[in-house]
Amino acid sequence: MDKTTVQKQLQARYKDIRKPEIRAVMKIQDEILSALRDHLRGVGFIEILAPIIGPATDPGIRGARQVSFDYYGTEFKIMSSMILYKQMAVNSFDKVFALSPNIRLEPDETIKTGRHLSEFRQLDLEVARADYFDAMAVGEGLVTSTIRRIKEKCPEELEALGRTLKTPRPPYRKVTHREAVDLLRGKGFDCRQGEEIPWDAESALSKSFSDFFWIYDYPKTARGFYDREDEERPGVLRDFDLFYPEGYGEAISGGEREYKYNKVASRMLATGEVPEAYKWYLEMLKEGTSPSAGFGIGVERLTRYICGKEFIWEAVPFPKVPGVISP
Repeated sequence: MDKTTVQKQLQARYKDIRKPEIRAVMKIQDEILSALRDHLRGVGFIEILAPIIGPATDPGIRGARQVSFDYYGTEFKIMSSMILYKQMAVNSFDKVFALSPNIRLEPDETIKTGRHLSEFRQLDLEVARADYFDAMAVGEGLVTSTIRRIKEKCPEELEALGRTLKTPRPPYRKVTHREAVDLLRGKGFDCRQGEEIPWDAESALSKSFSDFFWIYDYPKTARGFYDREDEERPGVLRDFDLFYPEGYGEAISGGEREYKYNKVASRMLATGEVPEAYKWYLEMLKEGTSPSAGFGIGVERLTRYICGKEFIWEAVPFPKVPGVISP
């Protein structure tokens, strides 16, 4: 769908929101939010309030721009992710989560992926003293229980949308980043070891699987300073992404956090970050912080998958699509 068509469609959102199909999506999304919260509380998590602004935010947003503004004479950012704040929160409680609003000014061309928004909600969680396999197990439990609950609580809405859902069964298949790149190169995609997998290749890989699957062990050169490098395998991060089947793409992104000051500071310099912008974060690391692992899962992407929608802007009441001006 081209930008002009999307803009015309979304300008009339006040009409479309009355349609039974959108009402069904909104009802399912309401149940998704309850399911996510109930599951996490049931396994020992507490919900915290997410920050919306701060002096620094996640720089690892794959080409998207951050939004900056003057906050009483200091440059502040609107959160693109609360990842740094989760590392602070696990010094208080071992298991935390938040429904975090994020702003990322994605390039206009991401409209073609059908799965990018400039404004979205992400359920962010973190677990103290966990490794990345622990975090993946949490993700599997969360996704499986949510899908099971939607099938139980919203059968009429799923039927109205023509959606038949398969409940995934943990453990999900795991594929290393190296293996994923080799698979995609075999399919003719221009993918390289040491880099993020391009959007179109991710979608193609997702389409080739009939069940959820993980890609893990991402290369150090592909991701941010807060991701923990495996001490026994230099250049390999203890990171992961969960992918939906059927071509819906990435569901979850996360991993273990680097918590040692010297390593984070050197990574910042290597990637061109300005350490002064992360002053509070670096001070926290200097004084000592809990090792942890966690992830974020996009609420709109989860809704899109569960509802079987082609475009992510069909999975949120008031969508903000990259490059599109709408209410």
